[in-house]
Amino acid sequence: MSDPGAAIPEKLQRDLDYLMECLAEMFHGLGESQLAACLPKTGSMAPSEDCKFVRAWSIAFQLLSMAEENFAVQTRRAVEASQGLVAEPGLWGRVLEKLNKSGVPQEQIAELLGQIRVEPVLTAHPTEAKRASVLRHLRELYLLLVKRENTVWTPLERDDIREEIVTMLERLWRTGEIHLEKPQVLNELAAIIYHLREIFPRVIPILDKRICRAWREAGLARPLSPLTDRLPKVSFSTWVGGDRDGHPLVTAEVTAATLRELRLNALMLIHGQLTTLGSRLSISRLLLPPPPELAKRLQELAAPTGALGAEALRRNPEEPWRQLVNLMKAKLPVDISGGEETLCGDSGSRYCRPHELEGDLRLLRDTLVATGATRLALADVVPVLRCVEVFGFHLASLDVRQNSAFHDKAVEQLMAAAGLTERGFSQWQEPERLAFLDRELASPRPFLLPDAKPGKEAESVIGCYRVLATQIRDYGAESLGALIVSMTRSLSDLLVVYLLAREAGLVVRTGEGLACLLPVVPLFETIKDLEGSAAILEQFLGHPMTRRALAQLGGGQPVQQVMVGYSDSNKDGGIMASLWGLYRAQEAMLAAARRQGVRLRFFHGRGGTISRGAGPTSRFLRGLPEGSAAGDLRLTEQGEVISQKYSNPLNAAYHLELLLAGTAGVSIPQRGGPGPGHPLEPVMDRLAARSRTAYQQLLNSDGFVTFFREATPIDVIESSSIGSRPARRTAQASLGDLRAIPWVFSWSQARYFLSGWYGIGFALEELMNQEPALFGELVRNCQSWTVLHYIISNAATSVASANLAIMESYAELVHDQGIREPIFAAIAGEYQRTVRMLEEIYGGSLAERRAAVHSSLARREDALRVLHERQIALLRQWRQDTTRKDSAMSGGLLFRLLETVNAIAAGLGTTG
Repeated sequence: MSDPGAAIPEKLQRDLDYLMECLAEMFHGLGESQLAACLPKTGSMAPSEDCKFVRAWSIAFQLLSMAEENFAVQTRRAVEASQGLVAEPGLWGRVLEKLNKSGVPQEQIAELLGQIRVEPVLTAHPTEAKRASVLRHLRELYLLLVKRENTVWTPLERDDIREEIVTMLERLWRTGEIHLEKPQVLNELAAIIYHLREIFPRVIPILDKRICRAWREAGLARPLSPLTDRLPKVSFSTWVGGDRDGHPLVTAEVTAATLRELRLNALMLIHGQLTTLGSRLSISRLLLPPPPELAKRLQELAAPTGALGAEALRRNPEEPWRQLVNLMKAKLPVDISGGEETLCGDSGSRYCRPHELEGDLRLLRDTLVATGATRLALADVVPVLRCVEVFGFHLASLDVRQNSAFHDKAVEQLMAAAGLTERGFSQWQEPERLAFLDRELASPRPFLLPDAKPGKEAESVIGCYRVLATQIRDYGAESLGALIVSMTRSLSDLLVVYLLAREAGLVVRTGEGLACLLPVVPLFETIKDLEGSAAILEQFLGHPMTRRALAQLGGGQPVQQVMVGYSDSNKDGGIMASLWGLYRAQEAMLAAARRQGVRLRFFHGRGGTISRGAGPTSRFLRGLPEGSAAGDLRLTEQGEVISQKYSNPLNAAYHLELLLAGTAGVSIPQRGGPGPGHPLEPVMDRLAARSRTAYQQLLNSDGFVTFFREATPIDVIESSSIGSRPARRTAQASLGDLRAIPWVFSWSQARYFLSGWYGIGFALEELMNQEPALFGELVRNCQSWTVLHYIISNAATSVASANLAIMESYAELVHDQGIREPIFAAIAGEYQRTVRMLEEIYGGSLAERRAAVHSSLARREDALRVLHERQIALLRQWRQDTTRKDSAMSGGLLFRLLETVNAIAAGLGTTG
């Protein structure tokens, strides 16, 4: 969009020019010719003095991203059309071909594919800078851009499409992009529900068709069909309404409302699909006599549903398959007869659980197959059945997360309310804590009398757990995920949850003692926590309460979920120490679980940026320790990533297929157990330790917090309203208390991208100087050893996103020269060192060796530079006005600053 030397593919350039012409046309029509003249690629790039140019460029960046997304989708389609599904790396065609050639028997491949499970967990971490209204307008724009691809339109129709695009751009221009107030939790839930209800149900049939087609193209003779085979499973979860860690707005009432909204929307999704199915199954009994089991089931379903059942049978009397669908709709536990949809209680005439509906859909499918209408069964019934299997009556399961320190306060309040003489539980040593917990967990007696008020933390946790217990009683546990303990640092941090669950009735008595009704999941986040994770996990898995809980959850070999955090470990020690620490921790936890006879299910808490765990999906999966995927992948999809990956069905199908096929590709060949490990692992231990030392030396240097707060727009980000959740866990103004999201967001806005590369150059240069032969071995293995390749390539992408000249401009905002000069000198020196060492590894210029990354950034760089200059000037003015307490002036400047934050985030395609 800015650098004429950056090569742009012809189609991408055409689409981009078209969109910019439409944007300019919109501005001319509004009398804003000056804005049209300063658009990237349409004029001189000289910004208007009017502050509206920032918003204009923000929209221009979003149009560029849209054109790039469409170009990527259409390029993949063209390649598949000419070369087949095997042409695209990371997808089913390539994975199945490789499995077929590996000698794994076809029957075994088909069986193992049915065991593959991927579960994206959708979160509302405050990294989405755009309002929901803006996202909707952008989705409509994208559909119009795709619509324009069709070659059948007449000139008049093409003019109409252009007018629709210009109109949508005006709508976008007149819609404020900045959140003036923090969104409520249920507003964030609505955005999640949009994707769950409108996008993903359309994607599941696409995924099923693609794997069946790829199976054939891979030369596998045995047919694969959703009629006869279990296909890989996608399910969805969410944290919105359940993530209580440092989020006081997520109350028990909000959690209950979240569960109601998810259930209602799931049932309305199914109701709509059954309505469509009924309209399609207009099969006359005169032309296709129904089997006896269909007639029998019609009578069984009609009897308890009363007037609704009678009406369902009265309609379409000669079309029994349609009658069955009408009865299924009547049995859904939702009422749509009034002005708005409402949930129905359990009256006995409604389905209680989704497996009951699944049974009737399978009967519908099987009776069609038995009468020879196999094509209709496959085209009409199977997609609805798959939808119910994926979304159930809950749409997405809800996780509940809370901080271990919060749990400790809750226990202290319970102990005080119960009149116990012991005090200060949070300060006890671990042996004392464990002795107390074991003693208490041996008894089913709760601490509190009914209606007791022990204190804020205790009431918060117990109130939430009671909502969960009621949900399980009324609807089963399918709608609930896990109880996740952030900042898990000891065995007692996990056992405390069992004690709190006992207090809320979230346990059941077994012959051996109490068992929790939901899985308790440790979250290991910092590097220190990761280093101690295996020891804690082994103790936890061996504890009688855990053994009972895992047995209560049922299903063959016990399965324990473990969450690993990418954001805090990176903020703590930098990218190399974080990613390698995660790798080593997973290896150690796998060994601990094997000793306990338990299978681990890792839950990867990845964010939307490289500093928080993002990176190419296929490379990420191949870089996991052998055996850690185990055919069962759970990972977070956070903030703006959801709209970037999943806002249109074709792109959503591509990203979900990468997860499914990638998980199968790394899991099925590894069924023999863990390998011997790579000989360079000790070298990586050393590099990770040295890079962490360099990174932490910077963070601990005198004046670093001042440098960070003045050389980045962190104060603006903390004043923004892009998410319902606070930027800090508590009110402390320290780096330790600051969440990883605003930490990364502020460094990216100032173009440092610090935690994505700092320390790597120091560690690599030291190894090269001290042991050149070992460094050479590392370079030779960089492409073939996937975990090393993943770390190095992510660092190279972060370095590409950084800009030394812009960093220096932001550093000039630091008033104290004694702080500014040494810290910036350290950052600049490490940046140059890291670039030099990465070019040693890649064997040439990063701009040449990684042309795709650099050309994408080059298209944006000139426009971004102008926006950075504007942001820096506004920051100077705003901080002066804030110092003078001129609130009216400061408020106006803050809004203009937030617009620059929004525009720069749009240009970089990333926030935190």
